[in-house]
Amino acid sequence: MPAPNLLINSLSGSERSLLEPHLKSIELSQQTVLYEAGATVETVYFPTTAVISLVVALSTGEMIEAAMVGRDGVVGAAAALDGKVSISRAIVQIGGAVLACEADTLKGLASQNANVLALLIRHEQTVYAQAQQSAACNATHHVAARMARWLLRARDLAGAETLPFTQEFLGEMLGVRRTSVSVVAHTLQRVGLIRYRRGNIQITDLEGLRETACECYETIRKHYSVLLGVIPNK
Repeated sequence: MPAPNLLINSLSGSERSLLEPHLKSIELSQQTVLYEAGATVETVYFPTTAVISLVVALSTGEMIEAAMVGRDGVVGAAAALDGKVSISRAIVQIGGAVLACEADTLKGLASQNANVLALLIRHEQTVYAQAQQSAACNATHHVAARMARWLLRARDLAGAETLPFTQEFLGEMLGVRRTSVSVVAHTLQRVGLIRYRRGNIQITDLEGLRETACECYETIRKHYSVLLGVIPNK
């Protein structure tokens, strides 16, 4: 059976058969740190049900998300392209399953198969494009539009309408104060777009949330479609 990771599924059957014997399914808990910035990457992760945030941490303790990776991608692939050091912190945003592979093993497979190598290169381009879009979004768009965009992306990757996020965690990912998140979450709840309760956010009006989100949500989806040909179902 094909692995429930869209990136792996985009490979041909023969290419998947080379990779799959080296994959190990493991469960990751929410807020587990996979890598710190500057750390050596030994393991590459293909999320299946887990969602992972790539974040930039500051010396003050603050952090902000640069990109979000789930069942449409891979975390740590740059190590397989001979870049052994992680340039960001990788933290599990939503706990779940991943397919783990040793970085050196994936590097060896990529060096022997041009299609696997090209796919990893395109994926890194896509993550870079997502990080660029996030930087522009954080600098110019209102918190409500940014939060809507972020929740939609998390919803697409988790494949669920209910997301296990506290307001504190949302504030960290969006790079804003918890009080700002609280005000926006209250507004979105009041107009019927979400329901917030006990550390869970339920999306109750998907179309309304899409209308509230900034253009960056669709832009990021288009990057994944054009560069990788993979995109989670809406």
